[in-house]
Amino acid sequence: MGLKDILVHVDGGQANASRVRLALELAGRFQAHLSGLYVIPRWTIPPYVGLTIDPSIIQAQEEAARTQAKQTEEQFRAAADQVGIAAEWRALEGEPAPLLVQQARYADLVILGQANPDDPASPDFMLAEEVILQAGRPVLVVPYIGAPAQFGQRVLVAWNASRESTRAVNDALPLLAAAQKVDVVVCNAAGTAAANAGHIAADISLHLARHGVTVESHHLKAEDIEVGDMLLSRAADLGADLIVMGAYGHSRWRELVLGGATRHILKHMTVPVLMAH
Repeated sequence: MGLKDILVHVDGGQANASRVRLALELAGRFQAHLSGLYVIPRWTIPPYVGLTIDPSIIQAQEEAARTQAKQTEEQFRAAADQVGIAAEWRALEGEPAPLLVQQARYADLVILGQANPDDPASPDFMLAEEVILQAGRPVLVVPYIGAPAQFGQRVLVAWNASRESTRAVNDALPLLAAAQKVDVVVCNAAGTAAANAGHIAADISLHLARHGVTVESHHLKAEDIEVGDMLLSRAADLGADLIVMGAYGHSRWRELVLGGATRHILKHMTVPVLMAH
């Protein structure tokens, strides 16, 4: 089953145009319906602060937000018209994470942008985390530096036989089946959930081959380097233009305190990453 319903988060950030282009290209590739979701923030002022703020300032902020939404809608529709994709526009008021989680449940894939610390209009880092953990749908995170045209030709699958990586591989099957080459990478196999860790790369490779995927497996051992760094390094070595991986096999709190591959890759990715939890 292919991708037939795609949701892309649209905002006023510097990387928005490249993310929309990627979403349109993917929708065209799979002849999928594309929806662009723009979230207009609500301005809530605590009572003790609101007493000292002129209401006209709040009104001006709200009007500016709606003007930005309208301008972004025009850009979105123009980009869709340019490539001949009939795309739907949705503008909702509220908090981005809950609205994206809600809307993502009616799509096959949700596309988000990576947080850019140098762009105030960029999505917050926590946004991708919340949607990945709560939506129950695969999330494609696009790096703020952009993505190559026709991405997904060479895919790296980070595999550890966990529930999360299983969900990610299954959700990514339409992309994997269309790829020229898929490399399955197992890091530190002894620490995986599989009883016979030495064979897990071969097992998942055989499963993918039955779906018509051209696949090769690799075993890596990361002793003095973070797993996330090793995956990004191997992706660069292989020329991968997409990474597929499970997200938050450990609790998010543990990753926040001790670090982890999910958070590391969300911060340092240079190619799109499809994650599932």
